[in-house]
Amino acid sequence: MSNTTKGPDGKPRCKWCEAAPEFFAYHDAEWGYPVDNDQRLFEKLCLESFQSGLSWRTILAKRENFRKAFHHFDFNKVARFTQRDVTRLLKDEGIVRHRGKIEAVINNAKRVKETIKTHGSLAAYIWSFEPDEKRLAKPQSVSTSAESTALSKELKKQGWKFVGPTTVYAFMQAMGLVNDHVKGCVTREKVEKARKKFKRPKIRAK
Repeated sequence: MSNTTKGPDGKPRCKWCEAAPEFFAYHDAEWGYPVDNDQRLFEKLCLESFQSGLSWRTILAKRENFRKAFHHFDFNKVARFTQRDVTRLLKDEGIVRHRGKIEAVINNAKRVKETIKTHGSLAAYIWSFEPDEKRLAKPQSVSTSAESTALSKELKKQGWKFVGPTTVYAFMQAMGLVNDHVKGCVTREKVEKARKKFKRPKIRAK
């Protein structure tokens, strides 16, 4: 059974794109390309936590609403949210109205600020968990890894919420810490080239 599907241009893409037509654009332009921007990393961690128990299609369809609701995931602004903001967000039909996940975003924004103070940037800290390519599992064959489990454990120890190993692994796939595009997918090679050119952020020396 093939693990690819034909894209709009007739070329093969990862089979999960079949689930929704809007997945092709997300797959081609975003998924798997390495990211070192703290705000984008924070956004993705938040959206992955909102996805828990839901489909990515639901979250992707509401992404712009999420961005508007959370000030484009500017963690400095989100960290100042109060209970009044939680009440406001619970009434926002454009997002997933889950009190625990909403409160987790506010909590995690504060944790981002602490991480930056300690390590220089969220990106530097996240990328310190990049797995060794030689030990990677076959693309899309697992939902967790030793590295996602380790990062999840460390984030929880620091007080982060809704960052289980599966959520963290999906985040690592999307943000380019692993190239999980299947072999045969036309985007795999593009992502690999981007990863080779990518300058890994380093944790600030103390």
